[in-house]
Amino acid sequence: MSDACPFCDLGDRVLAENELAVVVRDLEPASPGHTLVIPKRHSESYFDLTNAEVAACHALLRAEREHLAKQHRPDGYNVGVNEGAAAGQVVPHTYFHLIPRYTGDHPDPRGGVRHVIPTRR
Repeated sequence: MSDACPFCDLGDRVLAENELAVVVRDLEPASPGHTLVIPKRHSESYFDLTNAEVAACHALLRAEREHLAKQHRPDGYNVGVNEGAAAGQVVPHTYFHLIPRYTGDHPDPRGGVRHVIPTRR
C-alpha cells in the first residue's frame, strides 16, 4: 500500500469487490457507467500482477459488464489498461477501464483503441 496512491484507499467508493480487487466508477467518466477495476495490492504495472490478481480483475470486469448491460444498456464496450505515463496512465497503480459505448457517441468508432494516436489514423 502506498500512502500517496489514491487507489490504495478508496473508502466508500467501492461498489463491488472480491478478495483481490475492487470496482469503482471513474470520477471523470468517458461515458455513462465508465468503471474501473483495481487490484487491491499496489502495483504500478499490469505485468507485475499475479495470475490470481488478473483472474480476480477479470471476474469483476465480467460481473460489472452484466450490471452495466442492465443499468445502462450500452451497445458495446472498450476494456483497457494504460501501462505507463506514455500510454496515458495517470495514477501509478494498475487499473482496468470498462467503458460502455453507445451508438453515436463517436462519429466513426471503427478501429477503437487504434485511434488513441491521432497522427496514426
